[in-house]
Amino acid sequence: MLKRLPILCAALLALAACSHAGDNNNATPTPASSSTTTAATAASAAAAATSASAATPANTAPAGSTSTAAASSTAEAASAQTPPAAPAAPFVDNGKWVAGKNYFVIEPAQPTSHPGKIEVTEVFSYGCPACNEFHTTVDRIAHSLPANAVMNYLPASFRPDENWPMYQRAYYAAQALGVADKAHDAMFDAVWKSGELGTDDLSTGKLKPHEAWPTISDVAKFYAKYGVDPKEFVAVANSFSVNTKMKRADELVKAYGVEGTPTMIVDGKYRFDPGTAGGYAQSIELTQWLVAKEAAGK
Repeated sequence: MLKRLPILCAALLALAACSHAGDNNNATPTPASSSTTTAATAASAAAAATSASAATPANTAPAGSTSTAAASSTAEAASAQTPPAAPAAPFVDNGKWVAGKNYFVIEPAQPTSHPGKIEVTEVFSYGCPACNEFHTTVDRIAHSLPANAVMNYLPASFRPDENWPMYQRAYYAAQALGVADKAHDAMFDAVWKSGELGTDDLSTGKLKPHEAWPTISDVAKFYAKYGVDPKEFVAVANSFSVNTKMKRADELVKAYGVEGTPTMIVDGKYRFDPGTAGGYAQSIELTQWLVAKEAAGK
């Protein structure tokens, strides 16, 4: 019985992706494009993924004193905590990854926001339970990228019935104030572990009453732990700039053809999710392969 537990858990995770449609508060199955992956494949792949150790990114040190010596010391400490970029892998196509099955070509390809870099983007929401399960794997993907690639995050809002637009607004406000990256994992914990910013009632697994949903003001208090003035956070969150970013994010989600979260996008050209990749560990491998493919101009 104990030997079956990892497979049973993995099978449950394979059904956890959040999609555009579905009942309130219930994670919906992976997108229709994922249906070619059998349950057994997803289960065994995800079970294999659990055997790999998860690595979390080092938090960026907060701003130190204004003295040159202190600033230099802080910079050196941050540099020491940041792992070196992974070496660029050569592109080898041995037929393992198949377009239209494991990954999908985005047509037309969409522009990226990091010129000179291959952009790897996770389409996610802090309110998505499947994204919460996947985010430590995304941390590993970010650490696995070579120097010619960069990690990017695109918050989705297509589940207003689960408060996703508020989480999207919060992400862009935190990004504008320079704290999104250092608080990224903590935000997931605040939603899914402590429940302080959760729209779900963790004790029942159901949505809280609408009047009990977390607000931007609640999120502002959370980011105060990272040195942000709550009043400034609320002001930035409701600014024209953040509204513009939210609109652009919604447009990109549609242009990418995203049907559920989490979804990975490579350089605005390729799309896949953990289901089509075959599991969490395979998602890391497929990301690396697509980055190598793009670098090789294939």
